[in-house]
Amino acid sequence: MKKILLAFASIVLLWGCNSTEKGELVGVQNRPYFEDIDLRGMVFIAQGNYSMGAGAQNTTYGVPSQPRTMQVTSFFMDETEITNNEYRQFVNFVTDSIARRMLGEAGMEGFLIEEDQYGEPIEPALLNKKTKIRWDDQETREALEELYYAEKDRFYRRRDIDPSKLNYEYYWINYDGRNNAKHGDGAALKEETTNIKDEYRGSMFTSRPKGLNSRSTFIKKELVNIYPDTLCWVHDYTYSMNEDFTRQYFKSPAYDNYPVVGISWVQAKAFCIWRSNFLNNYLESIDYTEMNDFRLPTEAEWEYAARGGMSQQTYPWGGPYVRNPNGCFLANYEPLKGAYDDDGGVKTLMVGHYAPNDYGLYDMAGNVAEWCLDAYNEATYIVTNALSPYYNYDAQDDAPLAMKRKVIRGGSWKDQKFFIQVQTRTYEFQDTSKSYIGFRCVQPYLGRVKGDNLKSASNVY
Repeated sequence: MKKILLAFASIVLLWGCNSTEKGELVGVQNRPYFEDIDLRGMVFIAQGNYSMGAGAQNTTYGVPSQPRTMQVTSFFMDETEITNNEYRQFVNFVTDSIARRMLGEAGMEGFLIEEDQYGEPIEPALLNKKTKIRWDDQETREALEELYYAEKDRFYRRRDIDPSKLNYEYYWINYDGRNNAKHGDGAALKEETTNIKDEYRGSMFTSRPKGLNSRSTFIKKELVNIYPDTLCWVHDYTYSMNEDFTRQYFKSPAYDNYPVVGISWVQAKAFCIWRSNFLNNYLESIDYTEMNDFRLPTEAEWEYAARGGMSQQTYPWGGPYVRNPNGCFLANYEPLKGAYDDDGGVKTLMVGHYAPNDYGLYDMAGNVAEWCLDAYNEATYIVTNALSPYYNYDAQDDAPLAMKRKVIRGGSWKDQKFFIQVQTRTYEFQDTSKSYIGFRCVQPYLGRVKGDNLKSASNVY
């Protein structure tokens, strides 16, 4: 027994002598090296503070707003609005995924992964993206029949996919679920609170509403139809010929690089979730750490980025005028009553048609207005925190209309110049879609400087 103990002690001593830690606090060793990935089509915006809302009016009541100094942290932002072709990648992904699920459930082999590497069942089964779908195969056509329009709804007997079947299911974490519960959002949770055990005092919860003891409380499941509302072109304007845009705007390659429209706030949010998963799934496949999620910009981030570092200016290009010295308009909006084409465009224009602001962002004024992450509230500048301000309300389908208002910024091709000012704010309902509203994404910065382009930016640590 003594020999065994001596041998064990020798092993421990030997291990301790050869350890690289040597009793010191050195952190976890052999962690994978992290380097920011160059995000295609995104621009880095360095952290900073500015006077949010300077010079603005409240569009609902026509009274001056109350500007306030706000601080935003660093982030990446799409240099243009999301285009038809970029959004079509999302639509095609969802279509492909639904088809694979249907084919696997129809008994066709190779489309579902039902066991892991150890032979244990996977519930629900995963999609196998490696198997090619033979769309013209008779067996495939029969298995996917429900994905297409019914016979009576087909146009000139064309066998088109029914957009109403393109539903995207996803999960997200509502980190603010505790506050939503306290304010009655999600009627299942009560406002009653109970003191938690002493060992938790001083942490993020000093008291906890009943029902929030489980992590599942914060995990939300959504099912969203993701196809653009192509009829928005005729819904938005009565006695106006827009049928050609209804048929071709999202479908035709001629409009590939035009901003996608007919997208509700709910659909834009789903796109951001998909884009995050699409990137992080790839990074996981190459054993790389995941990146921050994509999301819609907060209202504060959007205005900060639109100003391009010029905190007191009215437009993204600087000065108080909408024309350059040569008399040319600097954005796509309605410059004169009914004279839509005086700025070069009647409706939307290809993204990046006009010069960018000093951050390298295009179309922060005009072309299409853009969804922001925030719920709309007239008192936002007063009630939000000055650090990364964000006014949030998770409105459910049965919520009052006033709670479904989401901020839109930037103005559009059909707006007068007041709406394309960087400080102007207005709203639309989260479940509506318009021919003049699009969006772009941001990705929060992970906190490590990479590359000369970031090192040269001020305020980056």
